[in-house]
Amino acid sequence: MPTIVCMRRFLASSIGVTCAAALALPLALTSSPTAAVTRPAADSLPGSTQSLPLGPLGGDRAGGPSALRDQGLARRDVRPFSLVGVVWDDPAVELRGSVQVRTRGTGTATWSSWQEVETHNHEHAADPGTPESDSGRVRGSTAPLWVGDSDGVEVRVRPEAGPAERARAGTGAGEQGRPESGSGEHAQPEHARPQDQTLALPAGLRLELVDPGEHPAPPADPRADTAQGAPAKADGALQVPGRDQPGQTDTAAAARMTAEAAAASAVNADLAPLGADAVPALSKAETEADLIAAQGGDAARAKPYIGPRPRIVTRRGWGADEGLRERNFAYTRTVKAAFVHHSATGNNYSCSQSPSVLRSIYRYHVRSSGWRDFGYNFAVDKCGNIYEGRAGGVAKAVLGAHTLGFNTNSMGIAVLGSFTNASPPKAAVTGVAKLTAWKLGLFGANPRGATYLTSGGGNLYKKGSTVRLKVISGHRDGFATECPGRRLYSKLGTARSASARYQGR
Repeated sequence: MPTIVCMRRFLASSIGVTCAAALALPLALTSSPTAAVTRPAADSLPGSTQSLPLGPLGGDRAGGPSALRDQGLARRDVRPFSLVGVVWDDPAVELRGSVQVRTRGTGTATWSSWQEVETHNHEHAADPGTPESDSGRVRGSTAPLWVGDSDGVEVRVRPEAGPAERARAGTGAGEQGRPESGSGEHAQPEHARPQDQTLALPAGLRLELVDPGEHPAPPADPRADTAQGAPAKADGALQVPGRDQPGQTDTAAAARMTAEAAAASAVNADLAPLGADAVPALSKAETEADLIAAQGGDAARAKPYIGPRPRIVTRRGWGADEGLRERNFAYTRTVKAAFVHHSATGNNYSCSQSPSVLRSIYRYHVRSSGWRDFGYNFAVDKCGNIYEGRAGGVAKAVLGAHTLGFNTNSMGIAVLGSFTNASPPKAAVTGVAKLTAWKLGLFGANPRGATYLTSGGGNLYKKGSTVRLKVISGHRDGFATECPGRRLYSKLGTARSASARYQGR
């Protein structure tokens, strides 16, 4: 797989049609980086992770014999957290069973009901055989679940019954009525399963509790009006205070950025000033003019099919701790397709909490799951706000870890929430359409079209096979999975049509 690495002091120019001059840091940063850029003390960085080993739960006699094989934690007080997940030692092992948690709101005596944590999360990962996948740091993990500000937790992990045990219980079906064998992600050859006992849980189960930390808002932009300085507009659209509009870089603020933060911001410097909290929106005419200029300014060139550039909250805007991720950026050759996901973190968040949700997922992906960075290239919240995901530049072909087997020459978009049973808000579907109209347009892709990708290996397509996929696909098109949830998946046709209209097709 072609991978282009960009060191923090050598920032790559754009890939493909977004080629531009190499991005440069302000003089204060490039002339004496050690003097101008400082790293905060480790204990001053926002956010934290509590990792608690799980043990046998043998006291629940009402649960029958299987309860003796359950693992978990009894109710306990913990430091405040907002997101929860479970990890284990071997990423090649699946957790076949259920994970349930209940939590207590911070400063209250009120416990939630039991909540299900999505256990099938291995399909969101780097492709097999890549440096990220083979780093030795990757762990098996469930999807993370957003529970809000909490300081108490209880968890139980129950293994799936084996075929013989299910037969004794009077059913030959697996969990949720799924057949015992088949081609889906829950399938396992019958000869590979224990016949007379409950399936074993993975070794080294640990509960991960993530506190996103506070993200102090930067000073309000004096050029912005009062509405822009507010946390959110009446329609729910997030407004990040600070340098949210095009203009000159605040060199004093830039000098206070860490080297990693400066590098993550500088790869967007042809779109927004260094240290900007958002890439500002452009009209369709402005977007087309920018693209034609990037292609050489040939007046005879055909008018491109590209949607207006949407406003994108940068990693600085949502408070990414750039010290967590690997320093290098990795790229592929182009962006031929977009895979739409749901984050499976639940729907109990407000749009003003979206940055906290993102900081929690980011910390979980890196510290708990062992990935190099946030897995998705972009995120869209329930109000349609669009966020920069994995670092490397929003206009570039950044290599993500979102669709196992198809991360090369694609991008991943996570809609924050769970959409198997809940319908995605219209604003979120519109956000996907606007983002794909612009980003796919940069690389000449038709949102209503099809393309070919080479599989890096997965449960639907063997490694090296050439696969025809829709340019805007759901995760389940490349991997047998519930993602992005049936309700969101059913809206992808709407997103394709709207995206093509935004491109002027």
